[in-house]
Amino acid sequence: MATCMLAAAVYAHGNMTPQAVDTSTLPQLGAEWRTENPYRNNAEAIRIGSAAYTQNCARCHGLEAVSGGMAPDLRKLDNDCAVLADARKKDACAQEIDQYVLETVRHGRSRNGAVYMPPFEGVFTQEAIWAVKAYLESQREQKL
Repeated sequence: MATCMLAAAVYAHGNMTPQAVDTSTLPQLGAEWRTENPYRNNAEAIRIGSAAYTQNCARCHGLEAVSGGMAPDLRKLDNDCAVLADARKKDACAQEIDQYVLETVRHGRSRNGAVYMPPFEGVFTQEAIWAVKAYLESQREQKL
């Protein structure tokens, strides 16, 4: 019963409605989905991604991407990539994480009929998704 209630709350975003993100100040990416983040280290994308994250993601993933335990701590997504010394391996790792994030945000995540992450395709453009990813990278908590 509790799982069903939690799934319903997460799917419905609690008492909030997903907010569209204004990405008009970013280079537009076109209709074809990119396979890796074109906005990495882009200050404007990070600014937009921060606002988009706060409006749409913080409720579950925590303010400033610091998880309160309900959902994964997104600052740690690509820690393993960040510390790789081999540039080729580091790039491949980052691209793999980009694909995972893109797939998860677009299509959501569910298990055994319970929705853990609602799909945002149709709410977020790819520009918005990549801006949020750029923001998350700026919040990375590195393992040293």
